[in-house]
Amino acid sequence: MTKSSPPAVECGFTLIEMIVVLGCIAIMMSLTYPAYLTISERAKGTKDMNNLHQIALGTQMYMNDNNGVLFSTTASWMSQLYKIDNLGNPIASTYISSWNVFVSPFDLPLSPRTASGKNANSALSYGINGTASVIGMSADKITKPTAFIVFASAQDNSATVKFQGTADTTSQAALAASANVTMLAAASVPGGSAQGGTQNGRTKINALCADWHVETMSWSGTGPAFTHTSDPGSDPDAPYRWCPQPPCP
Repeated sequence: MTKSSPPAVECGFTLIEMIVVLGCIAIMMSLTYPAYLTISERAKGTKDMNNLHQIALGTQMYMNDNNGVLFSTTASWMSQLYKIDNLGNPIASTYISSWNVFVSPFDLPLSPRTASGKNANSALSYGINGTASVIGMSADKITKPTAFIVFASAQDNSATVKFQGTADTTSQAALAASANVTMLAAASVPGGSAQGGTQNGRTKINALCADWHVETMSWSGTGPAFTHTSDPGSDPDAPYRWCPQPPCP
C-alpha cells in the first residue's frame, strides 16, 4: 500500500509583509527623488548654457558682418539672428539654425507658448540687455566685456519660474516687427520684475557676457550677483554689469 503525499502548502505574502515591502519602496523613492531633481536641474542648466553659447556665436557672426555693431535698431534682435522665408523655413543668411535655441529648458512651451519657427505665438525665453542705446551700439563701447551682460533669461513676475516673451515667426516681416525682448537686472520686458533666478531654488541664473562666456551667477546677495547695478561693497564689477560705460543714468 502506497502512502499518499501530504498536500502542498501554498505560500504567499501576509498583509504585514506587503505593508513592510511597500514602506521600504516608499522610503527608497523618498531618498532618490531629490537626487533625480538635482540631476534634472543640472541637465537643464547645461542646456540653458548651451543655448546662450549658440546665441553668442550667432551674435558674433552677425557683428562680424555688420562692423561690430550689436544689432540694428530697425528690427528686433531675434529677427536679425533668425531669418526665415514666408513658409517659416530658415534662409541662407540666418545666424541661428533653430528657433528652439531661443527657448530655455526652464521654459515649458505649452500652448499657447509654442517653440516653433512657424507659429505666430512662439516662445522666446531670453532677452537682450535693456540699457538704453545698447542695441545699435558698437562692441568697442563696452568698457568691461568680461562683466557686461548681453543676454539672459527674461522672466515674468510670477512666484515660480515663468516666461512671457513671444515672437511672431510666421514670416520674416512678422518676426522683424516683433518687439525686442529685453531684461535689466531683475526686470524684463515683457514680464515685469522677476522674484528670483531660474535654478538652484531660484538662487542662480545663467548670463552671457560681452566676451561671450556664459556664467552661472548668484541672483542676489553678498558678493557678485546678477541683480547688482552698483557695488554694495563686495562686487566691484557691479557698475559694469548692466552699463556699457559707467556711470549710466
